[in-house]
Amino acid sequence: MKHILPYIPERPLKPRNTGITMVMDKGLSIREAEDFMSVGSEYTDFVKLGFGTSLITPGFETKIEIYKKGGCIPYFGGTLFEAFIIRNMFEDYLKFLDEHQVEMVEVSDGSYEIEHEAKLGYIRKLASRGKVISEVGSKKKDVIYSPGEWVEMMKSELEAGSLKVIAEARESGTVGIFNDDGSVNKPVINAISHHVRLENVIWEAPLKSQQAWFIKHFGANVNLGNIAPNEIIPLESLRCGLRGDTFFDFLPENLKECR
Repeated sequence: MKHILPYIPERPLKPRNTGITMVMDKGLSIREAEDFMSVGSEYTDFVKLGFGTSLITPGFETKIEIYKKGGCIPYFGGTLFEAFIIRNMFEDYLKFLDEHQVEMVEVSDGSYEIEHEAKLGYIRKLASRGKVISEVGSKKKDVIYSPGEWVEMMKSELEAGSLKVIAEARESGTVGIFNDDGSVNKPVINAISHHVRLENVIWEAPLKSQQAWFIKHFGANVNLGNIAPNEIIPLESLRCGLRGDTFFDFLPENLKECR
């Protein structure tokens, strides 16, 4: 969108490779999905039908079409993938994807621990079918990876065919790349940002303070995920310096002196 104000960061147009926003739909109604797209389609790239909600949400097939019509890519949460895998139903999962014409797939092992080489195998198979994004990090607080392990897993999953890798934080923003209190896990984030191309990482950041931190450190076009539908405009405001948390970040030095 063209702004009448100067010093607003330039945002790439869709389809874009950076500045991606992934929104989490945890069970919106059809009407809520329509309302969400009426204001958020321009700023939303991916819509994750969270966890396994697509199996129990009435009208989710209609929502898939609503999101596609809005120019967004809908996909099922990685927990649904894990639910099929633990039951040894990978082929059934492929049929489910095809039946609902869902091109992009999330491969994760946050709830059910899959041996990493096996996870890479799933990524390779699914990458031959369509787009794959994979999630790194566990949903369990007692499963802790070193910064080096985060980096190696991300690199190997990108090499296996993942379009992007997601840095796990859950919808609570209190695990993985964040601490129990929601503050950033700097050793992990620093290691990832130094060794993995930023355009290939989607940082889960459900809380405003987390979103602002990433924008301040990596710029307006950092990839962010697990955003609530009603937070898409507030997030875009943060990206553009139109909210208090990032108000001065994109202004020239002479205007910053007005603080």
